[in-house]
Amino acid sequence: MNTSPTPRRKLNRRDFLKLAAVVGVAGAGGYLLYEYAPWLDYDQQAQLARTPFETGATGPAQMRELARYATLAANGHNTQPWMFNLREDGVDIYADFSRRLPIVDPDDRELWISLGCALENLLVAARATGHTTEVTYPDADDVIRVQLTPDAAQESPLFAAIPQRQNTRSEYNGQAVETAQLDQLIELPLEPGIALHFVTGTEDMETVVEYVNQGTLSQYADKAFLDELIDWLRFNKKEALASLDGLFTGATGNPEVPRWVGQMFVAGTNPQQQADGDTAKLRSAPHALVIASESEGKASWVRTGQVYERMALTMTSLGIQSAFLNQPLEVPDVRSQFQSALGLGDTLPQLLIRFGYGSPMPRSLRRPVESVVIPA
Repeated sequence: MNTSPTPRRKLNRRDFLKLAAVVGVAGAGGYLLYEYAPWLDYDQQAQLARTPFETGATGPAQMRELARYATLAANGHNTQPWMFNLREDGVDIYADFSRRLPIVDPDDRELWISLGCALENLLVAARATGHTTEVTYPDADDVIRVQLTPDAAQESPLFAAIPQRQNTRSEYNGQAVETAQLDQLIELPLEPGIALHFVTGTEDMETVVEYVNQGTLSQYADKAFLDELIDWLRFNKKEALASLDGLFTGATGNPEVPRWVGQMFVAGTNPQQQADGDTAKLRSAPHALVIASESEGKASWVRTGQVYERMALTMTSLGIQSAFLNQPLEVPDVRSQFQSALGLGDTLPQLLIRFGYGSPMPRSLRRPVESVVIPA
């Protein structure tokens, strides 16, 4: 049973910026010198994981390249919850449960969706570099097996989009997606048991806004949720470069600060202020999309991740930005109400995405492929 959170002083963004300024002037000269030092090249490190695929690689080197491109997939809180077993004729993808999110994702639903995203990247890269693919889904075991057979390379704009894709958390410009591009998204090939529900009308969008608001209010009133979020936030380049994972605040447009300042700000966040910020980002997007499945379970979640990553890569190839707003799907009571309000019938909402046109943000970091490959 949840207990009521301990009362906390509520900091708004203006208070936070003032506090950050005080820290910068009064007590953190050495910190800021280090933080903004030229040798802390965050962008260079982010780009390092996104270097072009070594198309001339063969054998084990090619398998490592496939795993590296798989790690560029979307995933919850940038936890990168995967491990790869490289075989001569394929790749196995395992869940790294040490990186699970027990508060926001107690059933590991989003963890397996993240593995589905990695799977889709791997399949796109494998086909583009001369393989046919056969997938065994985790119906019984906690592993996704990909069998690769040499074949002619299949050119795809999605392959080029893999290192460019990002979850763009900026506000968008509100401009509607061009009809031809929207039609291309609507016609995207799906996986069995997965459905898309596009939100384009004002009334339906306001319904989504209402449930994003409810989900955010519920989460930010939960101290356990905030504690878990703080664990995965990286409040400055130094932290981000030390871990090569987590949510870098610079990628959300927030200032870089020492951890103690960031913790104070997040722990004291006013839930309604956070909800207002989230709904403002949603309203800045002309469209939203719900990805739903006919059933729950690891295989369905993996296929959901595949469809999302396929969609995100397609959007990237078209110059469209997108971002998750999964708050209403991460609170069970709100999720069921959201399902009914949007008329999804028996299909279960798994992901909520806003999309449109906006400015790219700093890219997230990735751990080196050597750290996610199971030793032979």
